[in-house]
Amino acid sequence: MKRLKTLKDHVYDYIADQIRTGELMPGQKVNENIICQELGISRTPVREALIQLAAEGVLNNTARKGFVIKSMSREDVREIYQLIGLLDGYAAKLASDFLTESDLSDMGFHIGAMDLAIRSGNYPMYHDQQTTFHQVYIDKCKNQTLINTVSGAKNKLLKRSYTDSDDARLQEVFLDTNEEHKEILELFKKKDKDGLFKYLSEVHWAPTYMEYDMLVVLPEE
Repeated sequence: MKRLKTLKDHVYDYIADQIRTGELMPGQKVNENIICQELGISRTPVREALIQLAAEGVLNNTARKGFVIKSMSREDVREIYQLIGLLDGYAAKLASDFLTESDLSDMGFHIGAMDLAIRSGNYPMYHDQQTTFHQVYIDKCKNQTLINTVSGAKNKLLKRSYTDSDDARLQEVFLDTNEEHKEILELFKKKDKDGLFKYLSEVHWAPTYMEYDMLVVLPEE
């Protein structure tokens, strides 16, 4: 049974979404009072969520500044990709026996939606659809600790804003990535557990690929 989310979990997701969408940027302080006002809640669940994000390495917590969005080097991002590949691949392996025809159909729908988003230049929609695609099987792995760990690792990848000048490069990269999503779906249909683990860890989340996917904010060099 899927664990019900607590108020702290909802605050955690709210802050993580602000990081992904670029509303909170590396080096920026998280204002606890504003979050309390926006969500209409007390300080306790906000503080609990911030402590968890700090423990996962998403935030720095200092005595003078409070909670600040952590900046990452290229090596930091490369290491996170390696970790996500292993975790995501293992989640897929565990989930293989539990996915229903409806789940597979949903994944196919998200692949189609990604194609549409890419070709229309709606890259935020692409990002949302690819996140949902992966979450279909991650949620079925029947290991809540693994689900939470994957989520925490992915929250460290800070999505950047897209501009018109990105279009040609992004469209090519995202179309190639969506072909990988199609291969992942085929592996699920075949129930190829070892193939899923290998493909996700060594191909789809390959650290060498992270330089080109344009989904993370990297510091200027």
